[in-house]
Amino acid sequence: MSALVPCIIAGGAGTRLWPVSREAMPKPFMRLADGQSLLQKTFERVVGLADVAQLLTVINRELLFRTLDDYRPLNQGQLSLDFLLEPFGRNTAPAIAAAALHVARHHGEDAHLLVLPADHLIREQEAFVAAIAQARELAKAGWLVTFGIRPSHVETGYGYIQLGDTLEAGGHVVASFVEKPDQATAQAYLAGGNHLWNAGMFCFRADVVLRELREHAPDMVEAVERCLAMSPPAVGKQGVQCELDAQSFAEVTDISIDYALMERSSRVAVVPCDLGWSDIGSWQALRELTPVDDDGNQVRGEAVLHEVTGCYIDSPYRLIGAVGVHDLVVVDTPDALLIADANNTQDVKYVAQALKQRGHEAYRLHRTVTRPWGCYTVLEEGPRFKIKRIMVRPGESLSLQMHHHRSEHWIVVSGMARVINGERDFLLNTNESTFIPAGHHHCLVNPGVIELVMIEVQSGEYLGEDDIVRFNDLYGRAPASETIG
Repeated sequence: MSALVPCIIAGGAGTRLWPVSREAMPKPFMRLADGQSLLQKTFERVVGLADVAQLLTVINRELLFRTLDDYRPLNQGQLSLDFLLEPFGRNTAPAIAAAALHVARHHGEDAHLLVLPADHLIREQEAFVAAIAQARELAKAGWLVTFGIRPSHVETGYGYIQLGDTLEAGGHVVASFVEKPDQATAQAYLAGGNHLWNAGMFCFRADVVLRELREHAPDMVEAVERCLAMSPPAVGKQGVQCELDAQSFAEVTDISIDYALMERSSRVAVVPCDLGWSDIGSWQALRELTPVDDDGNQVRGEAVLHEVTGCYIDSPYRLIGAVGVHDLVVVDTPDALLIADANNTQDVKYVAQALKQRGHEAYRLHRTVTRPWGCYTVLEEGPRFKIKRIMVRPGESLSLQMHHHRSEHWIVVSGMARVINGERDFLLNTNESTFIPAGHHHCLVNPGVIELVMIEVQSGEYLGEDDIVRFNDLYGRAPASETIG
């Protein structure tokens, strides 16, 4: 049979899971109770497939190094890793079109492309493997295959797939795709047994999906082809990295694969399956994975509760005290607190949207921000000052950079630092420090074998993260970028 190339697509900000999910650290990177991220769980499902040697990931370029951090402990040489790096989101149809073009070029037009969202949970691996085997038989026969989850309860938060005729190769023709229904309609779907939840996973031959896209969304495919032509790939030890050209990618239509193709094509089939599936689309969906106590409460972290029932409390950093409250979702992070009625968790997205409209940093960033070289945490800030804890991994380096409007004072807490400060190049040991005036070229390197931890005190008229000019960077981010280091 033709090669199978899984493609993990990580898009969207997961706004219904704010304040844990944010634009710069979205839902796929959320840690579940076992410490693994949703992205890592998706990766493990791919590793569990037979005869798969190549993984393609479509992700925002700013999340590449965070993705590699998640993949690294799980990939013991089993998979070669290819990346298509988007400068910004353009929905699932352009992402899948780019993936199909990439796979057709590198693995043959008859290769099977398996599209998997990065942020779903599937608990039944054997059923997952069996469903893919059935989908591949249908894909071999020229069908565009989607996966439908047999509903276990009334659900208004999912799209549905209506079953059509049964196919000889297994599965069904898709009669129609249905938008998220109201309560009464969802109840009728559950009772009727002829509708499945739309899981947003797909399997098809690369040439078949490209042919169908050229018929139903020709302008979009042509725009993606022009973008790829202007985006030369870089081939390295781990695989191929292709950073999509921002100017031409901006001309690509923003459209989902359902609207662009699946709802228009007559060659769409569905494999019904029971996978222990959840899209973890809200705090209510997440709490369904958590055991309850005798009062119906679910608590992560330390809490003191008095006459509290039916509440979900997630506070790993601070003690929570609650008295006489019921049916609430409380999620506490170092810089933001969510309090929501347990029956309205789908509406958390409106809080995130309001923050985005205001330009508030809590929409985009956590207080701790992951960077290619390590991470930084904002400890305190006020007028004309900001204090950060910076951790640099062994052998890593911040860019050679300069700030126009702020000076910085660096104090080493642990480890050793190599510092470039203007014309000077020197080492700093624990409890030693240096002052960097505004306008000085400077760079920070960890030359040691343990993590470098330091405190940075910024002072100046403007302390925004966009006050940075890069001159040289190990991670390909020069010239100027919007983020530190």
